[in-house]
Amino acid sequence: MVLMILPLVGAVSVSESLVALTTLCLVYLLLKFLRSDIPQGLRRLPGPRPLPIIGNVLQVGNRPYLSLTAMSKRYGPVFKIQIGMRPVVVLSGSETVRQALIKQGEDFSGRPDLYTFRFINDGESLAFSTDQAGVWRARRKLAYSALRSFATLNGTSPQYSCMLEEHICKEGEYLVEQLNKVMKADGSFDPFRHIVVSVANVICGMCFGRRYDHDDQELLGLVNLSDEFTQVVGSGNPADFIPALQYLPSATMRAFVSLNARFNAFVRKIVVDHYATFNKDNIRDITDSLIDHCEDRKLDENSNVQVSDGKVVGIVNDLFGAGFDTISTALSWSVMYLVAYPEMQERLYQELKNKVGLHRSPLLSDKVNLPLLEAFILEIFRHSSFLPFTIPHCTTKDTSLNGFFIPKDTCVFINQWQINQDPEIWKDPSTFNPERFLSDDGTELNKQEGEKVMIFGMGKRRCIGEVIARHEVFLFLAIIVQRLHFRTMPGDPVDMTPEYGLTMKHKRCHLRATMRPFDVQ
Repeated sequence: MVLMILPLVGAVSVSESLVALTTLCLVYLLLKFLRSDIPQGLRRLPGPRPLPIIGNVLQVGNRPYLSLTAMSKRYGPVFKIQIGMRPVVVLSGSETVRQALIKQGEDFSGRPDLYTFRFINDGESLAFSTDQAGVWRARRKLAYSALRSFATLNGTSPQYSCMLEEHICKEGEYLVEQLNKVMKADGSFDPFRHIVVSVANVICGMCFGRRYDHDDQELLGLVNLSDEFTQVVGSGNPADFIPALQYLPSATMRAFVSLNARFNAFVRKIVVDHYATFNKDNIRDITDSLIDHCEDRKLDENSNVQVSDGKVVGIVNDLFGAGFDTISTALSWSVMYLVAYPEMQERLYQELKNKVGLHRSPLLSDKVNLPLLEAFILEIFRHSSFLPFTIPHCTTKDTSLNGFFIPKDTCVFINQWQINQDPEIWKDPSTFNPERFLSDDGTELNKQEGEKVMIFGMGKRRCIGEVIARHEVFLFLAIIVQRLHFRTMPGDPVDMTPEYGLTMKHKRCHLRATMRPFDVQ
């Protein structure tokens, strides 16, 4: 979201600033005068009155998930705001969002042509690019096929159902050992620091076929790059919504372009190495799987859209970024909820002790026997809503929703936070209560309730890595709850206030952990 629009720029004279502002005002008024007519039978979008140049930025504030939810109570589930010079439609309410993204999915499947998006993965990003529908669908299908192929690869040991499960379980066990070492040395640990490195190692194993030591500088460099990316995208770039600012110097934009170039160079080198050593009969990781599927498309005379090798780099970038930040944020929030609700932590441990035992690590096949753990994860997704908005959508043609006219190329925000906190859907939504997702006797997961939680988007742009992400969160969390007992530091209460960004993080803190009894057979 773009929330930092007011500081316009550095060394510009007063007279030049006045000329620029006057020009912008005239353009703004002209656009208002020439705004499109509303087709007969449809209504104009409601919403707060914008100010010239900056639009509704002041009303949106620095916690847009709260301010836009408040606006939805006044204007309804479909309303319009203006950020800078760009009109933005905000969608709230489960039924309205479902209507837009599923029943009218084609109309709302685009991505807005934001200035910042052009620099993500050199404009080749599957998640952020404005590729035409045919190209985007071909790339999405390719990425999905590669993920599915990798997920079915056999592990190196028969105890694991697949390579994915083996990667996650081994890294989860290593995380337990690492936290135990840190506790012995320092007496406390930063949950985000260690979880984020473990999750990065899993995604490196999946995408690149390699794992790193937790103190490896290359791995820590990747972690820092991803963190910088989410901070910049989360805080927003004023040039996305006031186009004239694209031509003015920006330190933030220079840093953003630089970090994208560094990460692209890293991934490009790995992809080139994979092409040089590719063996169709030995698929090592997702990058190999992508190359394999690309080669098949090149040989397929009926394939209308070819995917360039450059776009393979973009897809790998997206898979790494999405799989890394979303999962590490979910897991670090999970640990925070464990210490905030110690009685729930003990119940989860007892469930694992009774259903899995203390002689082996939990596996994906144990999921069906751990309904409380599954409910706990769902409630973390809902209660924290750490992904408050999807990546912005865009209308692909003139359309309407709930009787309101929405022109082509309109930027659309999907307020996932509002859906997850909607009192019309959830009883006492502000209360953390995993049992809302259990059957009356607590023995089964209520999947119908679980489907109401919105965290991975919906429809044609739904996250393609959702299944892998859910598996990873489940296995990591099951392993650390089975092996470790988490506590707060004495006299240091848990602060659950989220820090706004593309993904909302908890405030950095230190916790304690002690090893639980475990007997490997």
